[in-house]
Amino acid sequence: MAPCLAFTEANALRIAAVERAFAPSGKSLAKPGRVLVGEGRLMKLCRRSPQPKMFFLFNDIIVYGSIVVHKLWYKNQHIIPLEDIIIEDLADSLEMENQWLLRTPKKSFYMSAASEQEKQAWICRIMECREQQLISSRKEPTTSFAATWIPDRASRICMRCADKFTVTQRRHHCRQCGFVVCNSCSKCRIVIPAMSAKPVRVCTLCFNTLLCEKAKEEAGKRSSGGFDLEMPVYEASSDEDSDEREEDDMMPIRWVKSQNIYHPKNTCFAYLE
Repeated sequence: MAPCLAFTEANALRIAAVERAFAPSGKSLAKPGRVLVGEGRLMKLCRRSPQPKMFFLFNDIIVYGSIVVHKLWYKNQHIIPLEDIIIEDLADSLEMENQWLLRTPKKSFYMSAASEQEKQAWICRIMECREQQLISSRKEPTTSFAATWIPDRASRICMRCADKFTVTQRRHHCRQCGFVVCNSCSKCRIVIPAMSAKPVRVCTLCFNTLLCEKAKEEAGKRSSGGFDLEMPVYEASSDEDSDEREEDDMMPIRWVKSQNIYHPKNTCFAYLE
């Protein structure tokens, strides 16, 4: 995609600037053929409320993180391959306007832009890059996606046992179904291969369901001469669901000026120069 941009000095400098902004904990982003298509500040619905995040769209990945100092320092870098995502356009809600849902195998979350125009620009650009990435990589699109977390404020009681949340009865999230649950209803951890190689917190109902599915798989392996693997179970830590709060002013998205990447129709962008 956009080979004329992939080898330009300007593109290399942009990518290097993003790497520096995520230093020292961020991963290297420079890669042959990789192009920084655009960037912008979007709202991401976190556990407690929408939070500002900085998003960078490349021709093969999406990178986002928390804003510490705008344009200078970001933290908590996340990298999502474009072939692993799917986008669902959504109507406005009481929680957020100009929103859409981004699904991935590891995590799914709601996002919103400052305007309907920016929202559609992001959706169109992401889907266009994803389509071209699937063609060039010859990979099959992902079909299994993580559940969307229900926000903390959506429920005052555990969505499994109905106990009321208090200062000592904290909220947690099941990684399998996304429900808001208490600690008693989410004591177990289990490996969900599409999500993480490490055991993650799940509610009791999902844990039992996943164990049954695992037992069926192992029964099939034994009948075909395979090996029986034991499912590890771990106790969840009390602080694993911590979330950060950040505040910043809204800023417009910026796109690379290239007819090879996007053909605007009745839209207006502040391009990367």
